[in-house]
Amino acid sequence: MPQIIPIKDLKNTSDISEMCHRTDEPIYVTKNGYGDMVIMSIESYEHTMKQLKMYEDIEVSERQIKEGKVKDARESLSDS
Repeated sequence: MPQIIPIKDLKNTSDISEMCHRTDEPIYVTKNGYGDMVIMSIESYEHTMKQLKMYEDIEVSERQIKEGKVKDARESLSDS
């Protein structure tokens, strides 16, 4: 279940940091009852960025396959 905190709670930086490291989920910060920002540990952020990069690479690969921009593996390996 996601953690949601009001923006006024950001003054408790040590508590917020502990919350970020205790869970792998982001903490949602609200302002005037509406979503305003998201906070997460650096480890969670880096993991998320790695996943995003992997999905982008898969998307590029699928597009190249559809466009016929492929090369036979045996040919590629014998060229080197």
